[in-house]
This record gives sequence, C-alpha cells and structure tokens, in this order.
Amino acid sequence: MKYVMFGVSCLVLVLAFLIISSKYKKEQVDTIGSYAQENNELFIRPHSMQYGSDSAKVTLVEFMDPACETCAAFSPLVKDIINNYPGKIKLVYRYAPFHDGAEYFVKILEAAKKQGKYWETLDVMYKSQPQWASHHNPQPDKIWQFLPQAGLDLEQIRKDMNDPAYVKIIEQDLADAQTLNVRKTPGFFVNGKPLQTFGYQQLKQLIQSELIAQYSKK
Repeated sequence: MKYVMFGVSCLVLVLAFLIISSKYKKEQVDTIGSYAQENNELFIRPHSMQYGSDSAKVTLVEFMDPACETCAAFSPLVKDIINNYPGKIKLVYRYAPFHDGAEYFVKILEAAKKQGKYWETLDVMYKSQPQWASHHNPQPDKIWQFLPQAGLDLEQIRKDMNDPAYVKIIEQDLADAQTLNVRKTPGFFVNGKPLQTFGYQQLKQLIQSELIAQYSKK
C-alpha cells in the first residue's frame, strides 16, 4: 500500500510540474507576443542586418553569436528554408555574444558591413570557426588569416572595428535579448513568437505555421 501511495504521490507531482511548466510557457509566449505588437523594436533595430525580401510577411529573428557552434550549424539550414519560400520570409540578425570575447567578432562583422561584405565575412567566420573559437583554447587572432577569403580590406577593418558605435549596438542587442528571455544562441522568433522547443524540425514547423497563417489570408 505504501508503494502505491508513493507512486500516486510521484505521479501527482509530475502532473503538477507539467501543468505549471505549460502555464509558464504560455504566459511567456503571451508576454513576448504583446512585445511584438506594442514594441517591434525589441525584435528589429535600425542597425539589424536583414536577409530576404522587405515585403515578406514572415519575419524570422535570430539572436546569434559568431562564436556559437550551433549558430554556425543552423546558418545554411535557415537560409535553405528562406530560399525555399522566395519573397515570403525575411531573416533578421541580432547579436547575443554570450561566448567569452565574442564581441570581438561582432565588431569585425560590423566593420565588414561598411565594405558591403557582411554576409561573406559571416560565412568565412562560420566555416573557420573551429580554428579560432575553441572553447578550451580560443585564439581570436587566428580569424585574420581567414578574412581575406571574404575580400576584405583588412587594414580598414582593423581601424573601423574600434568604432564606439559598435559597442552600443552590442549593448542594445544584449538588452533586447534579456528582455525577450534569450539565454542561449541561436534564439529564434517567428513573427514575434518564440521557438519554445529548440530544434530544426520545430523551427520549420513554426515558420510553416506562420506562412500558412499569413499567406492563406483572403
């Protein structure tokens, strides 16, 4: 009898935890949804880089870190999704440089933007990431041997990356990430809706549900 009661008690506790957890996630989604309606700047700032059509009805916001392995792995997958729905999805990049020293690479990206080489530079960073972003032995200076592949003026990059404006951009994006409860990268939002359960299939499903919602409207 004791074992039965113990089992029942455990089951009740598990059910209570699941209910509370589900309620918390719903409240979080509702809160972030209200942010999307009332303060869209939390998701898109004037400095934010965008990929895709400006007229797209589905906006995918990604809080990313150039030193994040998962961000690098997801980058081609995300672009494939966007390219599979031409003109319907817009990707917006926000910074969440949580790894030690990752601000260094964000500043390089921002400096590359001035040369019109942002996406080329990010691709080079992601491909060469294992060489300079080892969590056990990070060597940020090694990035410079790969940057010529992006067609950059490296001397100009070294000058421009020290622009104080880039520090403010990072601070703003980190503040927005904190408000939106982004704790790890990549952090995804689709039309203001957070990706609650992380995974590629889950992201595709969330995007597809928004595509149906937005492009099935009469």
